Amino acid sequence: MDRIRIVGGNTLTGTIPISGAKNAALPLMIAALLTDETLTLTNVPHLADVEQLIRILGNHGVDYSVNGKRDHQNGSNGYTRTLNFTARDIVDTTAPYDLVSKMRASFWVVGPLLARMGEARVSLPGGCAIGTRPVDLFIDGLQALGAEIDVDNGYVLAKAKNRLRGNRYVFPKVSVGATHVLMMAASLARGETVLENAAREPEVVNLAECLNAMGAKISGAGTGTITIEGVENLYGANVAVIPDRIETGTYAMAVAMTGGDVLLEGARGDLLENALDVIGRTGAEITQTNSGLRVKRNGAGISPVDITTEPFPGFPTDLQAQFMGLMTMAKGKSHITETIFENRFMHVQELARLGARISLSGQTAIVDGVSRLKGAPVMATDLRASVSLVIAGLAAEGETTVNRVYHLDRGFERLEQKLSGCGAQIERISA
Repeated sequence: MDRIRIVGGNTLTGTIPISGAKNAALPLMIAALLTDETLTLTNVPHLADVEQLIRILGNHGVDYSVNGKRDHQNGSNGYTRTLNFTARDIVDTTAPYDLVSKMRASFWVVGPLLARMGEARVSLPGGCAIGTRPVDLFIDGLQALGAEIDVDNGYVLAKAKNRLRGNRYVFPKVSVGATHVLMMAASLARGETVLENAAREPEVVNLAECLNAMGAKISGAGTGTITIEGVENLYGANVAVIPDRIETGTYAMAVAMTGGDVLLEGARGDLLENALDVIGRTGAEITQTNSGLRVKRNGAGISPVDITTEPFPGFPTDLQAQFMGLMTMAKGKSHITETIFENRFMHVQELARLGARISLSGQTAIVDGVSRLKGAPVMATDLRASVSLVIAGLAAEGETTVNRVYHLDRGFERLEQKLSGCGAQIERISA
């Protein structure tokens, strides 16, 4: 099993190209099920989750092709990739457990399959390392659109004999996944659908832009109220995946942790203003340029900042672990409160192995910053936790080995190459 070896202490200087957002690419790929024409997606990251979803879509009969090229200009060593998806014939409306259990987002195929084919049989996704993440909102929302739904032997059985019907649905709590699914399903429903208390994340906006390019009639994406006027058919389109705001925030924190001066090429500050403000308050200087975001921190210490995770536009839960890694060396005490997912503090024990001082009180972690961390073997427990250990390892004295890096490969494209290109001493070791 691969692991990552880091020798800490180097500052970061140079350019890191920001990849397309995984959390945007996945729903865009699933939207291909809504049409028999080709959906072309550009700026798609090369990640384990993307490859898994390609296999899942293939199970439904979706053909795809890939073309990409390496870009060595400006020293970025970037990688651009275009995927073409064609769901001309849906050969199977079942998404089996052995596929869905490997990636929760694959459950989202229930919306497009139901809207286009009138039926879907999709396995419940099962447990998750950072919480249960139930699918109740998906089921309730689809029932509001007229779907008949049963749950039997671990599968959601959904039917809409005479097409889905537009309706008003108020999410009892904000859910990005359920907003994705209902927006896709309502695009082919009869009549108008209004989604209240909808997720406002940039990835939701990217999906709405994609669906509109395919012929949907959606307004209000990015606000709490989304209106969808159903259409008879959707068509092919060419859509770009937005830059990954979580990757952007992660590398910005790495610079804040180690010091240095890095251009995050292609990054968009408007996608994570709250997080950038927080990182700036720790002592980093962040400026938007024509090429991306420039992040600098001189030799001054890291200031402690309290945060609470919230739905967009608040501080993202997907940056909470990374921020905790940064706060381990802050000059003072910080409080980090997690309100989105339970069990999302599993990285605490591993950070403690590096010398961090962290205590837990309910859903709040109290981080008492230390002047030095010392390298040690650590183990990744989930995607975001794994990269928090990398951030800490970059500043720790000596050698840190991060095990179970398959978690990293789910969401970070070429992480070790990007960091080593800016001066970090980091390498992947294959078993």
